[in-house]
Amino acid sequence: MTKPSPPTLKTISGLASDHKNTGVPVLKFDDHTYQRSLDCVHCGLCLPACPTYTQNGLEADSPRGRIYLIKGLAEGSIEPTEAVTHHLDLCLDCQACEGACPSGVVYHELIEGARELLAPMRKLTLTDRLVQMMFLRIFTHPTRLKIALLPPRLLQKIGLWKLLTSPTLMRLLPKQLEKMQQMLPPTGPLWEQPLAERYPAFGKKKATVAFFPGCVGSVMFQHVNRLAVKLLQQAGCEVLVPKELSCCGAIHHHAGFADGARNFVRNNLDLLVPKQTGKPIVDYIVNTISGCGAALKHTGELMRNDTQYADRAKAFTSISRDITEVLAELLDGEPPHELDRTVTYHHACHLAHAQKVTEPPLQLLRSIKGLKIVALVEDDMCCGAAGTYNLTQPEMARDLAERKIKHIQETGTTVCITGNVGCAMQIQSEAKRMGINLVTKHPIELLHEAYFGNGEE
Repeated sequence: MTKPSPPTLKTISGLASDHKNTGVPVLKFDDHTYQRSLDCVHCGLCLPACPTYTQNGLEADSPRGRIYLIKGLAEGSIEPTEAVTHHLDLCLDCQACEGACPSGVVYHELIEGARELLAPMRKLTLTDRLVQMMFLRIFTHPTRLKIALLPPRLLQKIGLWKLLTSPTLMRLLPKQLEKMQQMLPPTGPLWEQPLAERYPAFGKKKATVAFFPGCVGSVMFQHVNRLAVKLLQQAGCEVLVPKELSCCGAIHHHAGFADGARNFVRNNLDLLVPKQTGKPIVDYIVNTISGCGAALKHTGELMRNDTQYADRAKAFTSISRDITEVLAELLDGEPPHELDRTVTYHHACHLAHAQKVTEPPLQLLRSIKGLKIVALVEDDMCCGAAGTYNLTQPEMARDLAERKIKHIQETGTTVCITGNVGCAMQIQSEAKRMGINLVTKHPIELLHEAYFGNGEE
């Protein structure tokens, strides 16, 4: 039977009107962002790349449908109703549509700009407010996050956490909080120690890099950061980790609080691109978390209207790199240790689509003797993590995770490699919920083992 056609652009969810209603509030996009929306010709080539559209087939949950809504909000022909904001919020901001767009529409600027303008209008439930507070005030501050994690970590150590988080009890929680506890790794230190502020290069120095440990990453995945630092040293890098570094701003920006993101960015710019010189103090700014990396590489875009920081932000963006980009360029020789195992690789959206980094991680993995990489169907389709999306939109996030895990199972492997801690937590926690044996690893973990042997840091 032929699949029915989706609703037309003029009738998406009955949201658009055919004439301008002068009583409707108009969202004031800046001219640069609004002009980007006019580049969309509604050709539909983005549709197969969009996770939400391919999942539910709704035009309003496609990139061109959302652009139509955003244009309507900007022109006053569509009201910012709860239905409209739902369709915009359901976007993962994975940026897969941008790679498919023949017109070069920079979609992420549109969706992020819309969320910023809609943020003051939102009617939040008590649970929504609690989750938002945790995102903005706890997740973005590592010390606060470590304090918040102390009780569950203690309960894990004494064996009570599993009892208190039984499926029966967890179903009593709001879905966002149920998902949050599900994402917590089953083990971890009571108090994660920060990285040192400086690590010398091994052998001849090739470059000086500033290493961004991340907020959630530095608390829950600091072991990956430590391995990354040692590999950077092996590659001839002097590694600096300024203790005054702030959050990259990604969580605030994606949630519609761009001013909060800019405050973080200004601090980081003052540290790494001083006003006195206007030039970076390092050769590269490096991170292991693709969500953070995308924010770092879009710093120039975020700060373009700030006359005091715009030029420095461009300089900052120009030297921001994913860890795999730097290692692929600077590491010499093949890793000495053989890893006889089979894995598959998931392209994290904010690495593959937002940063256009696809080959370096695979190049590094292919350099490991004995490692077999099995191709993954829809390897660059979002897993549903998308920063904090899996906490704000748990149902769609779960659907996309199940789809991703199904494809991973088809490879016959039980190890999935991915360059984003959010993807790792999403895929592994959902596999556990489904009763599926699956382990997620960062490319750095395998590369470190191949260079230095198992268990050595």
